[in-house]
Amino acid sequence: MNRPLKTALADFTHELDTCVHCGFCLPACPTYERLGDEADSPRGRLHLMRAVAEGRIDAASDTFQLHLDRCLGCRACEPVCPAGVPYGALLEHARDTARAARPADRLTRGFLWAFAIPTRSRRLLWLGRRLRDWGIAGWVARILPREGRLGAARRALLMLWGSRPWRPERFVGDGSAGRAEEPHPPKTRATTALLEGCVQAGLFDRVHRATRGVLSVNGFDVRPAPGQGCCGAIHAHAGDMESARRLARINIAAFEAANVERIAVNAAGCGAALHEYGAWLASDPEWRDRGQAIAGRCMDVTELLEEAGPVRGGPVCGTVAYHPPCHLEHAQGVRSAPRAVLEAIPGLEIRSAERASECCGGAGIYGITHPDLGGRIGADKARALADTESDCVATGNPGCMMQIAAFLDDEGSDLDVAHPVELLYESYRRAGLI
Repeated sequence: MNRPLKTALADFTHELDTCVHCGFCLPACPTYERLGDEADSPRGRLHLMRAVAEGRIDAASDTFQLHLDRCLGCRACEPVCPAGVPYGALLEHARDTARAARPADRLTRGFLWAFAIPTRSRRLLWLGRRLRDWGIAGWVARILPREGRLGAARRALLMLWGSRPWRPERFVGDGSAGRAEEPHPPKTRATTALLEGCVQAGLFDRVHRATRGVLSVNGFDVRPAPGQGCCGAIHAHAGDMESARRLARINIAAFEAANVERIAVNAAGCGAALHEYGAWLASDPEWRDRGQAIAGRCMDVTELLEEAGPVRGGPVCGTVAYHPPCHLEHAQGVRSAPRAVLEAIPGLEIRSAERASECCGGAGIYGITHPDLGGRIGADKARALADTESDCVATGNPGCMMQIAAFLDDEGSDLDVAHPVELLYESYRRAGLI
């Protein structure tokens, strides 16, 4: 009988016992919707977890490993669950158990190795930027086959190519109208540090520049927090909780040293991870309360802006399709803030795609490690967004940005992908505020 999962299950006995097997989670689950297998639904996976905890099946069994591995971890099942079962937390514990019983595949282990040490990930992401900026990533991806062993490499290169900048010149408008009535916002609202992360800093430094700019315009005192690194989300999702906790401790110490009132996050997956630091370190008395304190200061950048009431900028006239990242909408429950930021931009029309809240199939490294199933989900998302006939897609997570851009490109769409704060930054630039 597997001890780690049994221990975790004891902590969630009430939550699991209140599952009424209603099936509300089934239509919310992207993998169940496409595979039609009960074992590939949240309800089915919970049943497998209980079976392992009770010793009825082994954690190393193909059944347990396969269906746990297929889960996106999008947590779309949580908001629709009438019993409030904490599926995301249970999934992390179950994957930790699965990895203890059987090591992850070589590709997953490679990603975990790459992001385990900040200096290592920075070097690899520097190389990724060069491949993207020189056009090599896009060119090679187009000559690789879609299927087979090279399918994952093709998907990785397309996602890397998809991190290239959006084109604000496609939106008409100038700064002659909509200039802010208050060019200088009220006094500083809060001292704020920005979570730099790994992929966001390595491939989307433009989003960090936009984030710092719009926060400053809105009166936030943005300060550095040296020493921080990867949030640990990739490791937690893959079942490497030991590494996730180690990375969490590094970030906790860095933000404590920065001594700020707020921690702004512009990557949904990272924000969800920071909110879990207290839970990740629950068995560590030295770090548990410190993790909870950091989680309490963490807010998505759009939440901070919504709370402040964004300063009005110049017109950015056009249409944008908003894609809500799973770990922002489902895991953190942040729904109105991104739209509030976009609605504060004069001239911008916001559109929604069919099944707008469904996962894009990126899910951290899932889109690369599962090119077939992740590809089906990603292609569906890209087609739905292209059908909105918008000028741009806006979404607040780097993984979503890369996955969606890659599939839009694959589908022959000319749609750009940007972060909501990039659109607000362009509005401020046109109004002369930046």
